[in-house]
Amino acid sequence: MVDVVEQYPKLDVIAVGAHPDDVEIACGGALAKLVKQGYKVGIIDLTDGEPTPKSPGPEVRLAEAQRAAETLGVENRVTLELPNRRLFDCFDARVALAKEFRKYRPQVVIGFGDKTPLASPDHWQAMLITDAAIFYSRLTKWDDYFDDLPVHTISAQLYFRLAFEPQTLAGFPSHFTVDISDTLEAKIASIQCYETQFPPEKAYVFERVRGAAMLAGAASGFQAGEVFISARPLGTTDLMKTALPLR
Repeated sequence: MVDVVEQYPKLDVIAVGAHPDDVEIACGGALAKLVKQGYKVGIIDLTDGEPTPKSPGPEVRLAEAQRAAETLGVENRVTLELPNRRLFDCFDARVALAKEFRKYRPQVVIGFGDKTPLASPDHWQAMLITDAAIFYSRLTKWDDYFDDLPVHTISAQLYFRLAFEPQTLAGFPSHFTVDISDTLEAKIASIQCYETQFPPEKAYVFERVRGAAMLAGAASGFQAGEVFISARPLGTTDLMKTALPLR
């Protein structure tokens, strides 16, 4: 079983999106910052995001996704073969994602944290699939479903929101902001890689993303930020360092 996973690099963090560009819009700045800090970061897109109105096909969208990952410094990006527009939380989808968690063995998984009204319902389904896959990743005595990949326990689960959505989620105890002042431009550049999704007439999206990041950052004293939600309460062993973060 050890040989099975040796071909896959062990990652510190995996961010999961429903479509290519979800992760960049939601937390591209934090992922770029993690890379700069020396962490190994991966992205998993549950679908290829196609069809869409201005894309000629999946090959183009996947090429855009790869350029976006490179812009953020992310070396490992996986696209599952689940259906765009027909993405549903089901057993097969849960297993497919859990297999990737077992292969890459992340400590932290980040994904959608709520519905996105007036946007794709795939986002909500992606949250349900990710929640379940984190649990499935650690289940024993189920080897037949997971190609004999060894079990893996994920230490922490975080939720993100798309840049256009409210910054907080009701019902969760721990919201925190990551300073992306030095990686905001990388975030914007990664979104710009999706030329089929953001043609010139939709260039206003970039300024909306920038404005959302600046608003989120300002609340915590940063030039720009991204807000995350912890599925469990966060703790600290140093109250002063937590209450007075480095600027």
